[in-house]
Amino acid sequence: MQAILAPFSASISELKKNPSALLKQAQGEAIAILNHNLPTAYLVPADVYQQLLEKLEDYELGKIFQERQAEKHLAIDVMLDDL
Repeated sequence: MQAILAPFSASISELKKNPSALLKQAQGEAIAILNHNLPTAYLVPADVYQQLLEKLEDYELGKIFQERQAEKHLAIDVMLDDL
């Protein structure tokens, strides 16, 4: 059985009936949308979604930084005046 990773949950039927009420009830927290008592989606406020995307982007940039740091020994020294 899949874990429900949100403090609130609602069935797809409840979501269809009154999505605004669900969002209000959750007070900015994520809502697990259930189908046959299994989470099929998560509903999050727009600002929370934006924060998640920003954190994901920061994580990916961190990975790129680490990869490039590991390749630093391959770098060629160049003077700005030579460019």
